[in-house]
Amino acid sequence: MKQAKYTLESASEDLQHGRYSWCCFKSQQAAEYAVKGLLYGLGLIPLGHSVTKLLTRLERRGIQTKEILKHARLLDRHYIPTRYPNAHPEGAPFEYYDEGSAKEALRNAERILQAIKKASKT
Repeated sequence: MKQAKYTLESASEDLQHGRYSWCCFKSQQAAEYAVKGLLYGLGLIPLGHSVTKLLTRLERRGIQTKEILKHARLLDRHYIPTRYPNAHPEGAPFEYYDEGSAKEALRNAERILQAIKKASKT
């Protein structure tokens, strides 16, 4: 969770400085770190990078994740195209992100971190 919080703070700074693609990517990473942290805490070895798929592992352990699955799905969309030049028809990845998408990604990550923090206390 420490890494998740640290990465979320970095994503927020990227938003403030107009680095929207990095904000989106780091928001996805923060959520991934949080979910993986809880999985490790449960004695499981998390594999992969999809927050959505990682949440299904928590669901199988009886931890309710339905309320944050939509946030995970939106964040997972930022894992590859924010960084790879061949993920878009043309142009640099950063040209496809704006303030609105960055704010949405940050909110989605915040919701996931809050839910994971709550679930880790139960």
